[in-house]
Amino acid sequence: MAVFRSGLLVLTTPLASLAPRLAPILTSASRLVNHTLYVHLQPGMSLEGPAQPQSSTVQATFEVLDFITHFYTGAEVHRNLDVRILLTNIRTKSAFLPPQPTSVQNLAHPPEVVLTDFQTLDGSQYNPVKQQLERYATSCYSCCPRLASVLLYPDYGTGELPVEPMGVPLFSTIRPASPVARSPKQPVRGYQRGAVGGTFDRLHNAHKVLLSVACILAQEQLVVGVADKDLLKSKVLPELLQPYAERVEHLSDFLVDIKPSLTFDIIPLLDPYGPAGSDPSLEFLVVSEETYRGGMAVNRFRLENGLEELALYQIQLLQDLSHKENEEDKVSSSTFRQRMLGKLLRPPHRPELPVSLYVIGLTGISGSGKSSIAKRLKDLGAFVIDSDQLGHQAYAPGGPAYQPVVEAFGTDILHKDGIINRKVLGSRVFGNKKQMKILTDIMWPVIAKLSREEMDRAVTEGKHVCVIDAAMLLEAGWQNMVHEVWTVVIPETEAVRRIVERDGLSEAAAQSRLQSQMSGQQLVDQSHVVLSTLWEPHITQRQVEKAWALLQERIPKTQPAP
Repeated sequence: MAVFRSGLLVLTTPLASLAPRLAPILTSASRLVNHTLYVHLQPGMSLEGPAQPQSSTVQATFEVLDFITHFYTGAEVHRNLDVRILLTNIRTKSAFLPPQPTSVQNLAHPPEVVLTDFQTLDGSQYNPVKQQLERYATSCYSCCPRLASVLLYPDYGTGELPVEPMGVPLFSTIRPASPVARSPKQPVRGYQRGAVGGTFDRLHNAHKVLLSVACILAQEQLVVGVADKDLLKSKVLPELLQPYAERVEHLSDFLVDIKPSLTFDIIPLLDPYGPAGSDPSLEFLVVSEETYRGGMAVNRFRLENGLEELALYQIQLLQDLSHKENEEDKVSSSTFRQRMLGKLLRPPHRPELPVSLYVIGLTGISGSGKSSIAKRLKDLGAFVIDSDQLGHQAYAPGGPAYQPVVEAFGTDILHKDGIINRKVLGSRVFGNKKQMKILTDIMWPVIAKLSREEMDRAVTEGKHVCVIDAAMLLEAGWQNMVHEVWTVVIPETEAVRRIVERDGLSEAAAQSRLQSQMSGQQLVDQSHVVLSTLWEPHITQRQVEKAWALLQERIPKTQPAP
């Protein structure tokens, strides 16, 4: 079956009858479209007859809002599809309706194929209907020159329609926050200006529901707050969040596609209230179940400052049926970030290293659990080089760093037996950049040399994967010694707790130690694989096994077989 990068799905069946058929429609569409699937709602339209069908306005009702939610929910099964329900012809009941567009709408990804659920009498790929479908699609949207067309019903398998009862209303997924009765056919009120906010990391189907409802309600302008800076600190795995500019780019691309008639004001959200708390021109705010209390707080804040309350519209969370034990049961960006753990994030380095040895540089802030990850990798067959142990060897009397360190810091750093007291030495250098540089200028070249000697030993022992466990791997500039950098991340508060418990330091001393290192974010920005020990040990083990298995798959592709 042909695979296209982008497609347009024109739905002609009335929504109440269409709901039970969504699963086979999406399955058929996913087999044809590999990336972007635009959806155009035109219930009741006929593609038969000589006259070219015309686009008509669809009344925005709560049934329409519910259908949009159900469609995006169903699309969760087909994550290869970037689904975008186009809202250009969906209109609210409003006294200030914008004019119906007369020009062809440009889409970010021009459709290469147009599909429809329109059913021909004989259930066949009836050419005149397909031609009408192509003409209709090109009259509404800018499509690729050689647009293909497909009628989906013959592709359902048996040719029989689902036997689920028709005409059963969709269960309510969206409601005004105020307890008012409403029916599926009840028109949705339109507003001139409104707001919606979120992190919008790796734009997913739950985000799309939130944004679509906001776009339907707004007639002139939609203010979109995108969480940034302090509001990101409490997020799960914040180091893996897309940069603000990247999130805004994807968000803008989606919004302009689904409703180009709106003016979008995308701004950084730096506090819990944002513009929703202070802009007197705003009339509504779209929230999710979990941010409903935040919406109520915004309204209290507005009342305290002499502003009118916003109409709140609450969106039901989308359930993630494939979530694992440590993941949220809702469709969530944090879950997507968790699923990135162990995966290759960027192409490996190509340093001049022994052909038969693939080298991983394992790093992470103090207290991140890096050593436990190294042990798990050793159990899986890796040769592990502990840079901290090499440091002990280098510091030992007669070691290559012993005399230079004593000359630089004095004999008062020594025990009575002449061994370097690392606690005393540490107290000299932690928090003192000048003293730390003196020490690292001595130690880093020595440890690098010892590491290379250990790598030669790994080759002699017939090992194919070597892991250099080094907290200061990137600070020392050892990227040219490894093919990949693997970083272990942990929230700083948890790292401080672990350091205090493990080393008996005060919280202030633990924080000072962390401040002398690169932050987790700085490490991740230069990493190829990210892991985390934030969850239970068996979950960490699964992460490491996943990372190891993926590593085995790519080693033959990046170096000759030994």
